[in-house]
Parts: sequence; C-alpha cells; structure tokens
Amino acid sequence: MKKRNLTFQLQLVFTLLVCAFLVVPVFLSVLAGLTVNFFQGYRSGLTLRWVMEVLRLYSDTIVLSMIIALACLAITIVVGVPAAYVLAKRQGRIARMIEETLTLPLAIPGLAIALALLMMYGGFREFRMSWLFILVGHVLYTLPFMVRSVMAVLASTNFTTLEEGAASLGASFWQRFFGIVVPNCRSGILAGSLMVVTLSIGEFNITWMLHTPLTKTLPVGLADSYASMRLEIGSAYTLVFLVMIIPLLVAMQMWSRPRKHKSMVDDVLVVADEKHGLERRVTRE
Repeated sequence: MKKRNLTFQLQLVFTLLVCAFLVVPVFLSVLAGLTVNFFQGYRSGLTLRWVMEVLRLYSDTIVLSMIIALACLAITIVVGVPAAYVLAKRQGRIARMIEETLTLPLAIPGLAIALALLMMYGGFREFRMSWLFILVGHVLYTLPFMVRSVMAVLASTNFTTLEEGAASLGASFWQRFFGIVVPNCRSGILAGSLMVVTLSIGEFNITWMLHTPLTKTLPVGLADSYASMRLEIGSAYTLVFLVMIIPLLVAMQMWSRPRKHKSMVDDVLVVADEKHGLERRVTRE
C-alpha cells in the first residue's frame, strides 16, 4: 500500500511539474500585458492600458477572425456531417480513397496549401483581396477534423440498423437523417466544432500567406504586435486571445456532454410517432 501511495505521489509531482512548465510561460506573458513596464515587473504597477491599446489598434482583426471562424464552422458542418455519414455508411475502396483525400491537407504544410491556392486562384483579384480567400484555406484545413469526429461517433453506433427500422415504420430519408443520425452525432459534431473554431481562430501559416493589409486575422495581428509594438502590447494581445478562446472551449465542452436517459431507439420511436401523427392529421383533414 505504501509503495502504491509513493508511486501515486511521484506521478502527481511529475504531472504538476509538466503543467507548471506549460502554464507558467503563459502566465508570465499575461502578466506582462497587465504591467506598466515589463522590465520593472509588477512593481511598476498594474494597468489595463495595453489591453485598451490592443482593442483600439486590432479590433478589426479580432472581429474578422470571429467571422471567418463562424463561417468556417457553418461550412464544415454543412459539408462535413453529410460527408461523414456517407463515408461511414459506404465501406468500399472508393469511400476510403475519398476519406484519405479529405485528410490529405493535414499532411501538407500550411504554407504549401496557401501557395497552391495562390497559384490557382490568385489571379481573381476581387476574390484574392477578400476574406473569403482565407476562408477557403481554413475550410480545407479544418474539414478533416469535422469529418473524422462525426465518423468516430457513427462507427461506435449501429445506426444503419436503426435507420432500417425507422424506414420500415415509414420514415423518409430526411426524417431518418435529421431525427436519428444528426441527434446521435451530437457529441461528434460538437467535438468537431470545437476543433474547427479553435483551429480557425488560431491558424497562422495559411493565413500569413493569404492575408492582405485589409484582411489580417487575430494570429497575424499578434505576430505584427510582437514584431512592431511594445512587448506589453503583444502580451496584452495574448491576454485578449485567451479571454476569447477559453470561454468558448468551456462552453463547447459542456455542450458536448452526452445526453442522458435517451438512446437511438428512442429517436426511432420519436420519428415513427411523428410519421404516424402526420398521417393521422392528413386522414382527418
């Protein structure tokens, strides 16, 4: 028993040391953004002056990052969830080839993806100068995360059998898809959404190559602040980034908790009840 307690204590100490190694630099960076003078430390006093300066100078980059992240999330859900459904249902060689093709951008450096987009579409001036050009790069990079997250959930459930059961009760394809498949992919969709939004907000390599002076995103603005501004402003920018991203992470983690007291069989019965209720209403009319 004593040996087990000693092993646990050693593991706990090692874990705390690793956490401190990762967290302390972030804490010091945040503290630098709140001090009057970083080189004098907290003795110079605390202030929100640098945070206000960041919001004044880079508010447009923060807003643009959120717009691109939400647009990227919408596209990856609309495209990724049906794609994951089809790939999970079809187990042939072609489906596997399509799956590997979708995940290919993860193996290619972001700079190479950006360069390919520039070579292919850089001649379209209006498109090149708009934030939609950056959005294309973000979708290419984040779509595999949505597809893989949804496929992982579908692979753990026998959704095809339940779909067949719902079809035998008269449910249409769209009723089966939105009444059975989508609700039971909720955890996968939300996990994929978490990765898509956070990766889009923090993506730097692709954005650095595709941005223009009028389409800077949050990471590009962060690099610019560290390169051309006071260190306190760059650190305050880091603080703003954390304030934006941490509540989002916590909220999505809470929303992605699995539902209780409800199974896929319940969803089949709900779809069947809706179908029969509609038929009864039509008969009465």
